[in-house]
Amino acid sequence: MKTTLDLPDAVLRNAKATAAVRGESLRDYVAAAIESRLRYDSSARRSGWRIVFGLARTAEVRAVDRIISRDLETVDLAEWR
Repeated sequence: MKTTLDLPDAVLRNAKATAAVRGESLRDYVAAAIESRLRYDSSARRSGWRIVFGLARTAEVRAVDRIISRDLETVDLAEWR
């Protein structure tokens, strides 16, 4: 799909130079940058401790989830007052 973007000159120059050094087309470089930002933004919507782990998938952190759930069930609320 074609679109037009109005980018600051310095940003466009930097993107072109970086894409060239990597041997990528500007189109591929910009698409990868946008995809990376979209993944980051969707991970930032996660709540709780998972924000710290960025793009960690649920399956990859299942053991940590179990430990946290187990430990939080044993918290004495009176200790936190």
